[in-house]
Amino acid sequence: MLRKLEEKDRKITMDFLSSEAEINLFIIGDLECYGFDKDFMEIWGSFNNLNELEGVLLQYHENFIPYYKDSNFDTEEFKHIISSMKGKKIISGKESIVNQFINTLNNPVIKYDYFCKLTDGSKLKYSNDIVKLAVEEDATRVFDLLEEIKEFKETDTNSVDRIKNVILTKSGRIYYIEDENGKMLTTSQTAAENSTSAMVVGVATLKEYRGRGLMTQCLSKLCRDVLAENKTLCLFYDNPKAGSVYHKIGFETIEKWMMLIDKI
Repeated sequence: MLRKLEEKDRKITMDFLSSEAEINLFIIGDLECYGFDKDFMEIWGSFNNLNELEGVLLQYHENFIPYYKDSNFDTEEFKHIISSMKGKKIISGKESIVNQFINTLNNPVIKYDYFCKLTDGSKLKYSNDIVKLAVEEDATRVFDLLEEIKEFKETDTNSVDRIKNVILTKSGRIYYIEDENGKMLTTSQTAAENSTSAMVVGVATLKEYRGRGLMTQCLSKLCRDVLAENKTLCLFYDNPKAGSVYHKIGFETIEKWMMLIDKI
């Protein structure tokens, strides 16, 4: 049986998701932040004949994240929900799950990332007081730094307002290092923070300042502070060079993440 989940389902939903809390970071974070009753977000649960939760499907705007544990799970009802939504759609999650949804979209773009986690800070580098925590007034400088870097400039997810919102709502945190003139040189951020984990995003250094260990110091400080709150750090990487940097400070690859993106 498939039905929309409600506040009364919070415990069974969180218990179900917590068995792979890192993989379900986005679903858990959205539920903790927004609850079950928002017009831009819905969550469905699939129950067996014993009324046990077997699968969850999150819709957040145009993004869908399906999750289930049994490889024999019947995905047809989830596919019907996704197909019935008009407009652009994105499906993401564990590769073994999202692979089952390729035919749900018309000729989708397929993207893969490696999913890492950090629970042990013993390999993190020493960070001194040059690493600072951004406040609302720093949002424009953070944006300006990201705009100077090709990989971030080509996305449409960065804006001064988005950065301010992250800082104000504490849905993430932003660390940075600046020079003596107040110019930001490197930044490391988190997003989708919840009670058990946080996603590392926005790791960036100006090209002319790379190779000096600034990013490692900044990221290490961020990771130390998050780990001190008994949270797990997670991140994506899509190339071996980036992965080697993260592995050196203790991140372990645990899963392959897959994304299907409509070409609309």
